[in-house]
Amino acid sequence: MVLKVIEILASSTKSWEDAANNAVKEASKSVRGIRSININNQSAIVEDGKISEFRINCKISFEIER
Repeated sequence: MVLKVIEILASSTKSWEDAANNAVKEASKSVRGIRSININNQSAIVEDGKISEFRINCKISFEIER
């Protein structure tokens, strides 16, 4: 088995977990066989003393079809 890794930036107004789900959901539109997601970095945008957007930088691995 050979895996390929792509880097994804994703965001959500709800949570970091929702941002991760968004990353997988969007990647799966063009990538088949997603095996895992590795979240490298989390950040957030703050407006008026509250978090308005959750952001993640992640790597998604998937199997290369032969």
